[in-house]
Order: sequence, then structure tokens, then C-alpha cells
Amino acid sequence: MGLRINDTAPDFTAETTHGTINFHEWIGDGWAVLFSHPKNFTPVCTTELGTMAGLADEFAKRGVKIIGISVDPVEDHQRWKDDIAKATGYAVDYPLIGDKDLKVAKLYDMLPADAGDSAEGRTPADNATVRSVYVIGPDKKIKLVLTYPMTTGRNFDEILRAIDSMQLTAKHQVATPANWKFGEDVIITAAVSNEDAVKRFGSFDTILPYLRKTKQPSA
Repeated sequence: MGLRINDTAPDFTAETTHGTINFHEWIGDGWAVLFSHPKNFTPVCTTELGTMAGLADEFAKRGVKIIGISVDPVEDHQRWKDDIAKATGYAVDYPLIGDKDLKVAKLYDMLPADAGDSAEGRTPADNATVRSVYVIGPDKKIKLVLTYPMTTGRNFDEILRAIDSMQLTAKHQVATPANWKFGEDVIITAAVSNEDAVKRFGSFDTILPYLRKTKQPSA
């Protein structure tokens, strides 16, 4: 059975470019993004790791730690970081997990149990499913999962947008509509009565009996 939203993110201990970490301890009391890569020195992933490095401050502003994983040893990650900086202009300062024995990839259901126990000799195609993003909340629950094909680079601005929504809706009884961006109107959830909505939000517009919109509450 694959991992689902609201499942507890599997904990693990692994070697990274920042030393040995215990994942849940590393997350601490904040949010985290774990994003995976099928192999080092691949073109799309090189651009992605650099993009994440460029957005590091945006994630930090939201109290979100970022960590990458590739089905390769840590020593290769250190060499790859030079290429990433050369290609994108950004230095990767966040940790990269070495998963040469495939344990984390299997733990997160990115590779099947019978995939073997070594990254050696595996091609990017062999690891094609190791192209996922997991957003994990302070309660260590999985809040979002996205899996991309190998030829489609990830849109990390969308990850930030989704985190803005999830952090807002975790604090207030609201939801966010399609294509919502921070600062735009939100939807009042069905759990809030009209009377309570006035007390909470001041005013609202009834679009349909089950669709009420109001100004975004303070984050």
C-alpha cells in the first residue's frame, strides 16, 4: 500500500551531505519538503536542485526545511553540487541524502521491495519513480505528495503556493479555491455556520449555498 495524505511520514536514519540525520528529529517542530531524484548527474534534476537552492529563503520564511534525496552515495552528491552551481548559479546548502542501498526510496514506496539493495549499476530509468515531492507537517504527517515524470521539471513555486494554503487552512477554518495565491479570497468551510462566519471573518459572499467566500484571514 502506497503512502497517503495524513499517513505518518516514515522515519529513518541516513547519511547526508550534512552528516548523519534522524529524519523526524531533523524536521523538528516545523514543516519539511523531501524531494527525490532518480540519479545524480541527470539534466532535469540538476536544474531542480539549483532552483530549490535559489528558493531556500522562501521556504525558510515559511518555517519549512528542505532536503533532497538521490539513489546514489553521498560522495557523488558532493561532486554533483559543483555541477549544479555551474549550471544554475546557486550553491546547494541544504542536505542531500545518500540512498545507495535504496532503503529510503523503498520506505517511501518509490521503488518496489524487489528492486535490490544497491544503487550500483542502476540507470535513471530503473529509478524513474524516484521523482516525488513530499510535504510533511510539524505533526510528521504527510500533507502533500506529487510525483513527476522524468522529462518534466518540477514547479517549486507551486510547492510554495500549496504550503501557503496548507499553513493557512491549518490555522483557520477555510479552504483555498483553484489557482489561489496568498492574499486572495478564500472559501469558508462547511463546518462554520453563517453566524459564526460573521463573527470570525466579518463578512462573506454566498456564491452558492455550499460556496461562501471571504477575505483571507491573517496568516
